[in-house]
Amino acid sequence: MHLSDWWNDIVSHAHFDALTLFGLISVVAALVFYSKEESGPAYTLGFGLACFASSVYGFLQGAWPFGIIEAVWGIVATRKWLQRVAARAALSDSSKTSNPS
Repeated sequence: MHLSDWWNDIVSHAHFDALTLFGLISVVAALVFYSKEESGPAYTLGFGLACFASSVYGFLQGAWPFGIIEAVWGIVATRKWLQRVAARAALSDSSKTSNPS
């Protein structure tokens, strides 16, 4: 069996309902934002929001342990985002006071 036959077999039998599609998009978004997190605070916030979306999916799907873990990751990422934004603001303020124009 060729790879294309295998993929076509999977796709032809896949039935995505709205909840499954929401979960897939949420988890993929979390992965993408996590991989880009060091690029800036916006990606950290995106990761946190995607984790919260994944948490909602977990609870709606009935997998409450997944929902809890994703909610915790959402809280951790949101706190990290707040710290990064505060540090960036403090750095900006200190550069203004040390370099008066």
